[in-house]
Amino acid sequence: MNMKKTMSDRLMVALDVQSAEEALHIRDTLADSVGWLKVGLRLFVGQGPALIAQLQTSHRIFLDLKFHDIPNTVAQAIESAGNLGVDMVNVHAGGGLPMLEAAAQAAAAFPSMQLIAVTVLTSDTMPQEQALALALQRAKLAKDAGLHGVVCSVHEAASIKALCGQDFITVTPGIRWGNQNSQDQQRIADPKTAVESGSDYLVIGRPILQADNPKAAAQEAAAMMATAKIG
Repeated sequence: MNMKKTMSDRLMVALDVQSAEEALHIRDTLADSVGWLKVGLRLFVGQGPALIAQLQTSHRIFLDLKFHDIPNTVAQAIESAGNLGVDMVNVHAGGGLPMLEAAAQAAAAFPSMQLIAVTVLTSDTMPQEQALALALQRAKLAKDAGLHGVVCSVHEAASIKALCGQDFITVTPGIRWGNQNSQDQQRIADPKTAVESGSDYLVIGRPILQADNPKAAAQEAAAMMATAKIG
C-alpha cells in the first residue's frame, strides 16, 4: 500500500472561506493531495447544499456544524445531513446522552455516514488536565450513545483510544508545524506527532489555505504523517 496515499486520505482540509468560487478553487488546487474537505458553519450557511453536491464529486465531505439542540431537532438535522450524502457529520457532546442517542438513531439510516461528537474545542483555554478529563468523559458518553468517534485535540487522542477502543475515530484539529502561527488554537501538534498520538484524521485549515503553495503544504503534511512510528 502506498503510505503517502494512505496519509493523504487521512487529511481533512477546512474550507474556511466564504464563497463557492473560493471553495471550488481550493478543491481544484489541492486535487488528490487530500482525501477530505471540511465544510463548516460559515461556508454552509453562505452556500448551502448546492456546494456540497459540487464538492463531493471529487472528495469525501465532513459537514462540521456541531449540532447542539434538543434531541428531536438534532435527529432531524442528522437526517438532513444524511440525505445530502455527506461522509461525516458532527454534534456537540455537551448536548448530553439523550441528544447523542437521538443523533445516533437518526444516523443509523445512513450506514456510510460517520457520526462524531465534539469533546472540547482546541481553542479552549482551560488547563490541559481539565480538558483531558472532560474530553474523556464526553468521549465515553459518545461511545455509549453509539457514535463512531469524536473531535478532540492531539493531546487527548491516545487516552480516548485507550478508553473507547482503537476503532473509535479521533479527528484532530490544531495541527501546526515549522514556524506556523498557532492563531486561536491552544492545544496544537505537528502532523507526525498527531499520528503517533492516535489521531485518525487531521483537520488542517490555515496552514494549507494560507500557504504560498497550498498543494505543496498538503503534501508536506502527508509526508510528515508518513514518518510517524505507529504501534
